[in-house]
Amino acid sequence: METKKINFLQSYSSIFLLLGGIIVGSIFGLVFGEKVLVIKPLGDIFLNLLFTAIIPLIFFTIGSSIANLERTEKLGKLFVIMVLVFLSTLLISAIVMIIAVYLFPIHQAIAVAKVPFENIQSGSVGDQIAQLVTVNDFSELLSRKSMLALIIFSFLIGFATLQSGEKGNAFKSFLDSGNEVMKQLLNIIMKFAPVGLGAYFAYQVGIFGPQLFGVYAKPMAVYYAACIFYFFTFFSLYAIIAGGKRAFKVFWSNNITPSLTAIGTCSSIATIPANLDAAQKMGIPAHVRNLVIPLGAPLHKDGSSMSSILKITFLFAMFGKDFTEPSTILLALGITIIVSIVEGGIPNGGYIGEVLAITVYGFPMEQALPVAMILGTLVDPIATLLNANGDVISSMLVSRFSEKTKW
Repeated sequence: METKKINFLQSYSSIFLLLGGIIVGSIFGLVFGEKVLVIKPLGDIFLNLLFTAIIPLIFFTIGSSIANLERTEKLGKLFVIMVLVFLSTLLISAIVMIIAVYLFPIHQAIAVAKVPFENIQSGSVGDQIAQLVTVNDFSELLSRKSMLALIIFSFLIGFATLQSGEKGNAFKSFLDSGNEVMKQLLNIIMKFAPVGLGAYFAYQVGIFGPQLFGVYAKPMAVYYAACIFYFFTFFSLYAIIAGGKRAFKVFWSNNITPSLTAIGTCSSIATIPANLDAAQKMGIPAHVRNLVIPLGAPLHKDGSSMSSILKITFLFAMFGKDFTEPSTILLALGITIIVSIVEGGIPNGGYIGEVLAITVYGFPMEQALPVAMILGTLVDPIATLLNANGDVISSMLVSRFSEKTKW
């Protein structure tokens, strides 16, 4: 299998445009100050378009993914081992990031938002959980405030379609078609992102001044350092678990092309051919690599798990909330797992995970989402490296535990 030649400018064009919009917006904010309020509606229009697209996008994406699981269900033991490996590495990467932000805490001195949090009804723990994961009217699923309930409902719809067999084929086609249409819609909306985020950043800089630039410096430094540490230390550890020193040498000697492809394309999906080629050279059985790597690209994302924790802690600092509560940390770990699944196969799918986190914790959406989107754009390259490479090392672990493979 040939690995496609990396077109750097094309692969990074969306990030360059976003950064260009942010830079231009920042300059406008510095030059014109509070006068940039006149272009703030451009940012509001972009966010409103994004908000309205997210609900149907989540429904069709999750429903379609679950409804198309027939082939993997028959693989039994191999599928179970793969899921356990995916969940384990996701949780480990998230815990590494939690430790990093505790060792190097993110303090936010600027009150970026001055509006109250979304109201969360009080009551017993059981009542709050029920309100978080379910709604009492179908129409309430169509609100972004019921994001977790929508995700659960979408999973159930997917499984129901799966259980319907041939009689459900027409509905499965509907889910697949809707999934494709909504992905194209998100692509269209995101073409407006450089203008929308540029207008938002112009507003932020114009109102809060140039000191806003320092807000993103430390979180980025913490994230990149934590990711580099995780990449070399834990991927090496996973390789040793998969087969000792020999597996360690096999992994790192065949990992250069997938790594460069991931960084060059900034896409886990685009890295699948390079990952499959590397896995074949490593000696991973075909039935293992052909399952783990294609499924891992949309469903298994160590880098996204770490960025999810970073964004949550950043927002907690920004709004002056305490991230040290055990229940808060456990909920953050749960969100990272959901985000990894929800992002799968969706261009800019991380924004859906950001909306989920913001909704669950009750942050004001209009202020929190643009900040999380900007942070997500800045950390995307190294996140993709961990996302894509994590599938190769996971295929080694699955091969070891299911096939007793020796290198």
